[in-house]
Amino acid sequence: MTILVTGGAGFIGSNFILHHLQKAPEVNIINLDNLTYAGNLENLKEIDSLSNYRFVKGDIRDLAVVSKLFSEYKIDNIIHFAAETHVDNSIETPFNFINTNIIGTFNLLEVSYRKWMNGPFETKPDYINSRFHHISTDEVYGTLGNEGLFTEKTPYAPNSPYSASKASSDFLVRSYFHTYGLNVVTTNCSNNYGPKQHDEKLIPTIIRKALLEENIPIYGDGLNIRDWLYVKDHCKGIDNVFYNGKSGETYNIGGKNEHTNLYIAQTICDILDRKFPRKGSKSYKDLITFVTDRPGHDFRYAIDASKIEEELNWKAEENLESGILKTIDWYVNKYN
Repeated sequence: MTILVTGGAGFIGSNFILHHLQKAPEVNIINLDNLTYAGNLENLKEIDSLSNYRFVKGDIRDLAVVSKLFSEYKIDNIIHFAAETHVDNSIETPFNFINTNIIGTFNLLEVSYRKWMNGPFETKPDYINSRFHHISTDEVYGTLGNEGLFTEKTPYAPNSPYSASKASSDFLVRSYFHTYGLNVVTTNCSNNYGPKQHDEKLIPTIIRKALLEENIPIYGDGLNIRDWLYVKDHCKGIDNVFYNGKSGETYNIGGKNEHTNLYIAQTICDILDRKFPRKGSKSYKDLITFVTDRPGHDFRYAIDASKIEEELNWKAEENLESGILKTIDWYVNKYN
């Protein structure tokens, strides 16, 4: 088996590659990443010497690059992480999100179909078990009020250029299953956190700003709610769906850890107060500063993960209290 992992130098992709190669050392992984701002090969330095891992710098927006890669490495499976993901950036430069998330996904689907199949619903003998696993987000569902959960049947209602581009890519994946019979699965996850996340994201920003004794910026009143999923739990869920999920199905992966952004910031500050006290009996919480809210900021995301729990026997192992301690330790080591 040779799996093409797109965006494997990013946060979730790199964690997944490390997890999967440890679990399945007989599998070959080709990591295609364009090394934009979110990609960092330092995330994978511990596996550079492995014979069954190879990094290729390339852009999924380039159809010729993708096609050549399939032929050169005989790609028979894809796990597609590569995406522009930061909502703030999508507000400033939506063009990049449309090109990468929609056109890039289309290129991968089209090459997979042409390489693996003779025509609609006619798979080539060598690719009978080949699978396209698309990684998506809960943001495609829009926003929730104080109650309710996103299920796999929740209508899509994206509210940012980022989530709209991901929703579009999800629909493309769905269309290749229904039109051509391509073996696809999609997973929609809640907010990830953990080691190797880009510095611009909320939790690394809180830790970094606190350690630097700088203001910790929190949007609006800090009461926006997210469901937090430890990245290694997410990787185990992806792995499970990739091998065991039903073709054409979508699986929501969530951590059942709903908290406001303000609670996250205060919790991290409390832990840092205990582990690395500030001078003069000050608390890191004194650094929390409320800044102008993001345009169209969704109020609440929360995932119902009962489908993957019941059908595939997956369950998040980390709660926020255990996962955040591991995360803080990793970033303190990085920043110090």
